[in-house]
Amino acid sequence: MEPLHDHRRLGRELELFDTDPLMGAGLPYWLPDGAVVRHVLEEYVREVERAAGYRHVYSPVLGKRELYEISGHWSHYGDDMFPPMRLGGEEVVLRPSLCPHHALIYRSRSHSYRELPLRIAELGGMYRSELSGVLGGLTRVRSIQLNDAHIFCTPEQAVAEARAALDLIRRAYDDLGIRAARYRLSLPGNGNGDGDGDGDGKYVPDPELWRRATALLEEVLDGVDHESVEGEAAFYGPKIDVQITDPAGRESTLSTVQIDFHQPERFDLHYIGPDGGKHRPVMVHRSIIGSVERAVAHLVEAHGGAFPVWLAPVQLVVLPVAEEQEERAHELVRRAEARGIRAELSGPGHGTLGARVRAARLVPYQAVIGEREADAGCAAVRLRDGRRPGAVPLGALLERIAARSGDRGAELWAAA
Repeated sequence: MEPLHDHRRLGRELELFDTDPLMGAGLPYWLPDGAVVRHVLEEYVREVERAAGYRHVYSPVLGKRELYEISGHWSHYGDDMFPPMRLGGEEVVLRPSLCPHHALIYRSRSHSYRELPLRIAELGGMYRSELSGVLGGLTRVRSIQLNDAHIFCTPEQAVAEARAALDLIRRAYDDLGIRAARYRLSLPGNGNGDGDGDGDGKYVPDPELWRRATALLEEVLDGVDHESVEGEAAFYGPKIDVQITDPAGRESTLSTVQIDFHQPERFDLHYIGPDGGKHRPVMVHRSIIGSVERAVAHLVEAHGGAFPVWLAPVQLVVLPVAEEQEERAHELVRRAEARGIRAELSGPGHGTLGARVRAARLVPYQAVIGEREADAGCAAVRLRDGRRPGAVPLGALLERIAARSGDRGAELWAAA
């Protein structure tokens, strides 16, 4: 049975995204309203990260096969990667992860311990060769836009940095109206939790690496209600997974925090310590909202398509009752857009007033302009929660909406 708020149905009904067999399975495209939601969400994440001391970078979606041999992806994660492409005498691969690129960015110059922690973030593309049977809407795709970041720090800083990342995740969930179902400490699946004796080569066989990383993540989770689950770790180390559930009760991972000793070793990363010698940094991986695709899918379902005002693709729809009011309605839309409000006009050509009101039921604000309102310079305001504040002067209406469109915790409408 289809859940009440299935993002695949709502996403198409609201014209957020779609797919085409000529593009291929697991390769959705974003329609204009969906692109607005994605853009606002990405800018929100960048803003939160900048405030937390992250520096943003860009890196290519391709890398030489040798890069992934060094990182360990080729031997431990190869089944989920696309086949290499030949360019002259080289083989290049669509990346399945951003961390190898960020490791190269870190090692591109020397670093002093005084620079650490060094936090670099990217909203970057990556590709995973998912089987057709597991693909679905935006929750499982082959082309992924990942909110990723890597913190290079001293061993003594790792726990504090991982805790701070977990705090960022909690803050983002509050702002986005997302509820974490549970926190999971994901361990290897060999029964002893250290990656040793892994018969299928899924995990890096380094018991000391696993013990150190697990102990630090357990310290991060001290005081946090969580459970440990075997078989869900990354190939190079354990991780904290923040789990969410959809309206049908299906669980998935949205956000992660990891402490990694493996890749700093593989890429021979170092910093100069206070003693003048070289020391190995720790690499903390963290993703606040995971993939943009899965985040938007969950937001669609969590809010039933009625996004918070600041995230809604259309924040105000203006509805002239008759053609005679269209000029005044166009004026209101222009004034709204000048204030940074995402506004649209739905005129009589789109049907009866009742039909247009129903079509715009998920838009936070509706402004109906009839003959009386046009003469008075007002609009009859309707809210998507069913309230009708009545006739409001156009300037006052725009002031209210502008104030709420940038406030992530604001009420839809409050007493003046």
